[in-house]
Amino acid sequence: MSNSRQIDGFPNLVSLFFTRAAEGGDAPFLSRKQDRAWVSQSWREVAGQVAALADSLIKLGLNAGDRVVLVSENRPEWLIADIGVMAAGCVTVPTYTTNTERNHQHILDNSGARAVIVSTAKLARTVMPAALRSGIEFVIVMEDMRTAQQGDVRLIDWASLVQGGEDKIAEATARAATVRRGDLACLIYTSGTGGAPRGVRQHHGAILHNVEGAAAILDEDFGLADEVFLSFLPLSHAYEHTGGQYLPIGCGAQIYYAEGLEKLVSNIEEVRPTIMVVVPRLFEVIRARMLKAVEKQGKAANFLLGQALKLGAKDYSKGLSLLDKPMNMVVNRMFRPKISQRFGGRMKAMVAGGAPLNPEIGIFFHSIGLTLLQGYGQTEAGPVISCNRPKAGLKMDTVGPPLKNTEVRIAEDGEICVRGELVMHGYWRNEAETARVLVDGWLLTGDIGHIDDQGRIVITDRKK
Repeated sequence: MSNSRQIDGFPNLVSLFFTRAAEGGDAPFLSRKQDRAWVSQSWREVAGQVAALADSLIKLGLNAGDRVVLVSENRPEWLIADIGVMAAGCVTVPTYTTNTERNHQHILDNSGARAVIVSTAKLARTVMPAALRSGIEFVIVMEDMRTAQQGDVRLIDWASLVQGGEDKIAEATARAATVRRGDLACLIYTSGTGGAPRGVRQHHGAILHNVEGAAAILDEDFGLADEVFLSFLPLSHAYEHTGGQYLPIGCGAQIYYAEGLEKLVSNIEEVRPTIMVVVPRLFEVIRARMLKAVEKQGKAANFLLGQALKLGAKDYSKGLSLLDKPMNMVVNRMFRPKISQRFGGRMKAMVAGGAPLNPEIGIFFHSIGLTLLQGYGQTEAGPVISCNRPKAGLKMDTVGPPLKNTEVRIAEDGEICVRGELVMHGYWRNEAETARVLVDGWLLTGDIGHIDDQGRIVITDRKK
């Protein structure tokens, strides 16, 4: 790869992380806003905390394969907890901070978790009643531990578990080497149609397959070097978990944690990310705000925007003619650089997933000079199955060709079927649903579509 880092062939996610940490050393890795300033932790510091946490969890009595529920907003501790749990040989169970007590109860009971890691006392108060009923042995609290106590569940302070781990990195790295790509990494609960959430068994190889495929696209189409990711979508969602955490780890990138939707635009300008993983709804919001802002800037700005949209639509559909080139040069000089600066000035691509992208939105961003790629996937597939590629020809009404080493076929009834290492090993404790969606190694996605003459997947409907 262009940054000389091997990405393919790692035995598990923990080994990938410790390898990158050894390469990164004292370079900044994770950053979060504190007291109006971005505060960074180095690769070495984070690796030490991961190793310390893994050692602490083992000493607390957790065994290989035990499930640990993680309830936290996006922050450096989320990554440390996730990898630390896996480094102890255990299985992470990410859950949404917006879950109700009933949601938590189902996930705790169904997963059979032995422990919970929670970020704040406020979140702990929602989780704790369910933890008491589920027989959780201990709850680890990242902050405000004293006000989180309820009942007799043992509370443990996060800070006490992540200290002095740099001398434990070698031991944690050696322990990780015994974990195989087919071993269970995490249970990610996804809502079923009309049923209780189902735990998707994502193994290490499924996520690594996604990382390898996505990194190949970024490297071949854009070139990988000194990447910066801004993490915004919930890490408890498979899309951000893989694309916003493990992909940047694989690329040796920095990760910044956004402060929230209200401050996202200013965070983008401050952080100047090179890649962002987003959902289509966010682009709709950004477009609306951008049109409103340009409208207030007078006739010249509105004229240039109009020309940019006209030229962009033409370029997308059939390419620019010689007569279009002079005006396109004007727009490139006087309009598109200003838009680029609002997005930090070095954005290579924004990758949309999680919901269908309106082609009109994609063409809008193409027109103003920003590369917007649409991906397709399911939690049951790591979750990324395919992604648009500039080199393959951007078509906003497609979701691009499959990732490398991913087979896609269309069944007789038009259903999109997927096969490869990215496919889950089944739903946790749900053999009936597993048998329904996994047939002869193929994942039946429930989506209807076809493959165009350029090998790109086109989704047309949802199977009833």
